[in-house]
Amino acid sequence: MLGSDYDGQVCAAARALEVVGQRWTLLILRDLFLGEVRFEDLVHSLGVTRSVLTRRLSHLEEQDLVERELYQQHPERYEYRLTAKGAELLDVLARLLEWGERYYPHPDGPTRLLVHTGCGGAVHTRLTCISCGDRVGPADVTALPGPAREAMSTTAGGRPT
Repeated sequence: MLGSDYDGQVCAAARALEVVGQRWTLLILRDLFLGEVRFEDLVHSLGVTRSVLTRRLSHLEEQDLVERELYQQHPERYEYRLTAKGAELLDVLARLLEWGERYYPHPDGPTRLLVHTGCGGAVHTRLTCISCGDRVGPADVTALPGPAREAMSTTAGGRPT
């Protein structure tokens, strides 16, 4: 059973989960992508407590996924903006949305439609090979050990996962 952190894991996915794996974190990122950038708007949109939102936003700032911008002096109020690092999670969230719509659809239809701002076309996520451009699925992918995994397996007591 996994503990509350993944320190013993030699896996980039485990390290990423340390940053974004908490439920509210992904929902906050989703809402920031959707344009909800003010604290009060996020509280209302998410239905989260102020204390949880404060902790999660602080965590996202510490990890350089979000930055605060002052928009009011008295009292001080901030908007939260995705950094370039945070914005790179769009494809992860889009794929999660696409998967959720496929396997857990709402009876009235899709809850969100991702469209290309330039032409209005539907945006879909897909895995493609960078060498040949073919679309790949789970049966087409092999995971090979990388250098860190190989180093861990030769270290006494190391347990690659």
